[in-house]
Amino acid sequence: IGVGLVGFGLFFLLFGILLYFDSVLLAFGNLLFLSGLVFIIGFRRTFTFFFQRPKLKGTSFFFGGLLVVLMRWPILGMLLEAYGFISLFRSFFPVAFGFLGSLANIPLLSQV
Repeated sequence: IGVGLVGFGLFFLLFGILLYFDSVLLAFGNLLFLSGLVFIIGFRRTFTFFFQRPKLKGTSFFFGGLLVVLMRWPILGMLLEAYGFISLFRSFFPVAFGFLGSLANIPLLSQV
């Protein structure tokens, strides 16, 4: 359920951006993404992830951007959310890029 909610959330975010920052789709995508994250890792882990002391700046920008999107200022809200997302998941990016680099070592996939 959680992966589906995150997937639909990302779909609605992308669709909201493609439709010239439609605030309803962006808000719905944000809510689906956050609820999917809660389903995947649990409420307590989600809460502790967002409210760690070094990540409070990113959390405030992310949730502030969500609030601004809900108040129908979608471009400013998405800019705030993007900055918050990057600062929240900054430590995850090297792991993700390392995984993408290791995909070249898979025998059938490296030929493609």
